[in-house]
Amino acid sequence: MSEMPRPGIRGALLAAGLAWCVGCSSGTTADPTNPPDAGLRTITIDATGVASPKTLTVPLGSQVTFINNDRVVHEMFSNPHPEHTDCPEFDAVGRLAPGESRQTTNLVTTRTCGFHDHLNPLTAGLNGSVRIQ
Repeated sequence: MSEMPRPGIRGALLAAGLAWCVGCSSGTTADPTNPPDAGLRTITIDATGVASPKTLTVPLGSQVTFINNDRVVHEMFSNPHPEHTDCPEFDAVGRLAPGESRQTTNLVTTRTCGFHDHLNPLTAGLNGSVRIQ
């Protein structure tokens, strides 16, 4: 005959099971670490060295992700070059090795931020802007 678990263990197992089931509810909640429209806040540098989209509008408080799908390093910063003072939140992106991605910090001021590749500031394909509203 097997021994019955003590009430303390049984209670702990029951509580753990209930806690697990609460997370399995059929209701949906937003995941704050990966909001459903996060893909709409992404700027991608493609294999030809062009950043797209060139202009992007994002909600106040959000972040923008830069993805480097090119074969060379890019350094993405805010305008103007070389000071990078217009939108310091963009400067968190900085150096992106091939295949790497990084986000701005939270964009908490309503404005339009220009961005460029610090290594190629005059290359039109690597310049753009983000409107924060």
